[in-house]
Amino acid sequence: MTEDTQATTRVVGTMRSVNGTGVVRMEDHYDTDIDDLWSALTEPQRLARWIGDVKGDLRLGGEFQARFTSSWEGPGRVDVCEPPRRLRVTLEPGTADETVVEAELVADGAQTRLVIEERGLPVDSLPAYGAGWQAHVEDLAAHLAGREPADWRKRWAELAPAYREQRVELR
Repeated sequence: MTEDTQATTRVVGTMRSVNGTGVVRMEDHYDTDIDDLWSALTEPQRLARWIGDVKGDLRLGGEFQARFTSSWEGPGRVDVCEPPRRLRVTLEPGTADETVVEAELVADGAQTRLVIEERGLPVDSLPAYGAGWQAHVEDLAAHLAGREPADWRKRWAELAPAYREQRVELR
């Protein structure tokens, strides 16, 4: 991100419902090249600096365990891994709470555009997930800039009203 988002309620996410399930989408530009951003999204030691602990087999088809700063904890599986452009994982595979998180990276001059979507969410909880994902991607920006992440819960509480006011697009 190119500005200090910790001091503002700038919303970088959108929410929609597709066939009765919720989708949260985050999209922003980061002041780093595509390889560095890919590394921040896929290397456990870097993930720990902005989203949480991830342990296990992080290769295509591999299974892992994760514990996010948002307090979510559970299993996952790597479904697509196309360095440095596309990563898709399934969280809580095979359960009623299964969701899919996909990240797409596009080089854009000296920056990289990142789009993250989580699909399969409960529609009535989308604002909470939107605020949560934005807090995570702001922590990613802080990590890339060499800063410490924000207090996740405090930032989530600051963002939640803006996401509750946002309209959910129905498809």
